[in-house]
Amino acid sequence: MAETHCPYCALQCGMNLTPGAAGVEVAGREFPTNRGGLCRKGWTAAAVLGTPDRVTEPLIADGRGGFAAASWDMALDLIAERLIKLRSSYGADANGVFGGGGLTNEKAYLLGKFARVALGTAMIDYNGRFCMSSAAAAANRGLGLDRGLPFPVTDLDQAGQLLLLGSNVADTMPPFVQHLDGIRAGGGLIVVDPRRSATADLTADGGGLHLQPVPGTDLALLLGMIRIAIAEDLVDHDYLVARTEGFEALARSVAAWHPARTQTVTGVPASLIRQAVRLLASRAGSYVITGRGVEQHADGTDTATAAINLALVLGLVGRPDSGYGTLTGQGNGQGGREHGQKADQLPGYRMITDPTARAAVAEVWGVPADRLPGPGLPAVRLLASIGEPGGIRSLLVHGSNPVVSAPRSLAVAERLRRLDFLVVSDFVLSETARLADVVLPVTQWAEEDGTLTNLEGRVIRRRAAVTPPAGVRSELWILTELARRLGETTGFSADPETVFDELRRASAGGRADYSGISYARLDQGEACYWPYPEGGRSTPRPFTDGFPTPSGRAKLITVEYRGPADRLHRRGELVLITGRLLEHYQSGAQTRRVPELAAARPEAMLEIHPATASALGIGDGEPVRLHNDRGECRVRAVYSKAIRRDTVFLPFHFPDRQRANLLTTEETDPVSGMPEFKVASVRVERVAADDHVEVGE
Repeated sequence: MAETHCPYCALQCGMNLTPGAAGVEVAGREFPTNRGGLCRKGWTAAAVLGTPDRVTEPLIADGRGGFAAASWDMALDLIAERLIKLRSSYGADANGVFGGGGLTNEKAYLLGKFARVALGTAMIDYNGRFCMSSAAAAANRGLGLDRGLPFPVTDLDQAGQLLLLGSNVADTMPPFVQHLDGIRAGGGLIVVDPRRSATADLTADGGGLHLQPVPGTDLALLLGMIRIAIAEDLVDHDYLVARTEGFEALARSVAAWHPARTQTVTGVPASLIRQAVRLLASRAGSYVITGRGVEQHADGTDTATAAINLALVLGLVGRPDSGYGTLTGQGNGQGGREHGQKADQLPGYRMITDPTARAAVAEVWGVPADRLPGPGLPAVRLLASIGEPGGIRSLLVHGSNPVVSAPRSLAVAERLRRLDFLVVSDFVLSETARLADVVLPVTQWAEEDGTLTNLEGRVIRRRAAVTPPAGVRSELWILTELARRLGETTGFSADPETVFDELRRASAGGRADYSGISYARLDQGEACYWPYPEGGRSTPRPFTDGFPTPSGRAKLITVEYRGPADRLHRRGELVLITGRLLEHYQSGAQTRRVPELAAARPEAMLEIHPATASALGIGDGEPVRLHNDRGECRVRAVYSKAIRRDTVFLPFHFPDRQRANLLTTEETDPVSGMPEFKVASVRVERVAADDHVEVGE
């Protein structure tokens, strides 16, 4: 039996895996985030290990639309030869790397090192840019530190009130809901969501509130809430004086957001907005938590900043019984952005433009600091550079499926086809892998050792339970072998503990300091929250004694509401919002291969209000076409009174003509690089069942 953690979301529920004749048995394990419980994805997680279409040997494109099996030496020699040739012809930045928030800390670290040392390229980013980047940018500039939940999730067990913005935890991380039982029972749950989601339904238990704003107006709602807190003198004046700076400017900036104006812009009744603010300010034990629903916008950083501002003016952050946080999405979304996958960062959450940081990391890596490249391009711009003068000409993809998950995905697929060379490391022929020149089969979660960092900033151990198929290799081994072929014969290792020990040294002194964490401590069961410096202590609540800003105070940063990048509410158009389902995860490459989950949700369904559907002549269950100037997709409609009449909802887990991201825009947040996934203007039309709609691949 192996004690490990679920391969899906950042809750990282504890589980035990026991191999047997009938396969791997999954059992819930006592762990603070899940207390032995698992969701449907967790209980069925082992099923994907034996998926019939698993890739178990390297594949090389045969030039006729298929693949031919190859030896590892043949595949790696070809990759190295092509990368060297492209670097020689076009420069180091012609080779790009695209990582993932599901990679272990060790793989994320070694991937960043591989890009900058073995390839010498600045062109690395990862799919976490699509997930946490706006919340991260907001926390860094307002609080001085980006750590999802800067408190253990069990703190919520004793909370009285929670403002939850843009997260449907009842579907996306069901075991989290048990921590809200006391809040729900006391009527303190406030959910902000354009849909009457499963989480919004929880507000009915004890008289909580559901605020249902016009999509894309969350920032306006938060500005109005801050204005109410100030106008009604609900702010914590002593806290503001002692622990923050910038209050006067903030107060001036929100003065125009009186309740009537906020109601007009957001569609949320002013009385509900007042009630929500008064509830949060009424007594101790209040929390403000954001999710992707308010962050995946062109103003996502400003929206997350406004949520931080609200928590600060109410005096919630850094106290033992209250706080602010954001829910990390991917399994290692936190650790994945701390150790070098982001275009502008080095291990330890150091900035790549900081000379001191560059020198510290270069010393650990044994290279001159001036050999390290500068910042590269964030994910959307990195993919958009393909085919452009000076853009990348090759791409190595690890732990990601951008053909489904990236915005304007039809254009992304077309660009990937234009690459000189595409290498995808995956366990199946994902939609992205099908376009590759070389596919490398890699180990899955239950076949590897390593560490991840969950949504609380707690570093945890992943332990192997089964032996991978004979032809499959760890990405640590792949990167080490490729580095050797590229001339880096030392400094890379396939052993995860060896890599982690180097990560510890490379992170020492950085914001995300892991130097005091070791496999031994983790294996002994110690709860290790970063920052954890060598000789220091674990930090489950980093803001208790102050903020890691130059002044030691949190910064109240003024922001302005601009509205979505897409023009919305034009005649004949609806607003598309996207999100996740209980049964599926991210691009669906894993969960769509689990028979039980696929049977429960075999296809994407468009949620549409019955009145809206009736006006368009669309019956319940009938096929529809959604389209705009970026693309079109075809799904079936399902009636739902849980959604606004001006809005439709589509999950983003499905491929081909059901891809929600065929319709999303590549407009990004100017601070974080986050794409605006959550709002897009679309037309919806009924189509005949036999009307085949081609969108291309």
